[in-house]
This record gives sequence, structure tokens and C-alpha cells, in this order.
Amino acid sequence: MDRHIYQSEHDFMHKLEELLKSGVKPEEIETRTPHPVHHAEELLAEPQSNVRLFTLVGGICGVATGYLFPSLTALDWPLYVGNKPLVGIPPYTVIAFELMVLFGGLSGFLGLLVTARMPGVRTIISDDVFPDQFEIYVKKD
Repeated sequence: MDRHIYQSEHDFMHKLEELLKSGVKPEEIETRTPHPVHHAEELLAEPQSNVRLFTLVGGICGVATGYLFPSLTALDWPLYVGNKPLVGIPPYTVIAFELMVLFGGLSGFLGLLVTARMPGVRTIISDDVFPDQFEIYVKKD
């Protein structure tokens, strides 16, 4: 891993733009700065996370479970009361909503762990080493 250290934001941004123009992929570059540098974030734009897809699939599974489980239970053990329909959708909506929230939340958390590759062992660089410098790390293959 190549490491470049700069004292000024201008030199840091110049080297970052130079690396990107030379063909280094943004995925191979990591930066550490003492304060947020928004232009660097724009240059190294990360793709959108897939956690929302995990949450969507979990929520849809929760709704399906919330309607199917009570409906199939009512069909398996019928209880006819007051000439009402055996399978009524409105009473099961509360159960479907609650299971949508539960499954969506749990699958979103699972998606976070999967997409962040957690738990994992990585090199951790202490903030105390270079607290006021701009750093660029370029991963080598």
C-alpha cells in the first residue's frame, strides 16, 4: 500500500486528482483527513449501498408472512362466527405491518453486516499518528 502524506489541502487535492487521471481506480484509494474535504468525496464517489435492497426484500417477506400465516391458519382450523368471512384481510393488516417492520429491520441489519464485510480483521490506523495531515493510501494488487 503506497502512502502519501501532505501538510496542505491544496497539495492533497492536487495529488488525488493526479492519481485519478493516471488511471488509479477510486476503489483503490483511501484517504484520511483532519477535517471533511467535500471535493475529495465527490472525486471518490462510492456506489450506492445494497442495504436498501436487503431491507426491501425483508419487508416484502414480512408482509407476505403477515398475510399468509394467519390466512392459512384460519383455513386449517376454520371457526365460523356470525356469518363473517373465514379469511378477512383487514384484521391481518396489523400483523402484516408489524412483521414487515420486523423482517425489514432485521434484514437491513444483516445486509449492513454482509455489505460491510463485518466482522472482519483489517489494518486499523490510529488517528493519533498523524492528527493534522492529509493522507492518501493507494492499494497495490
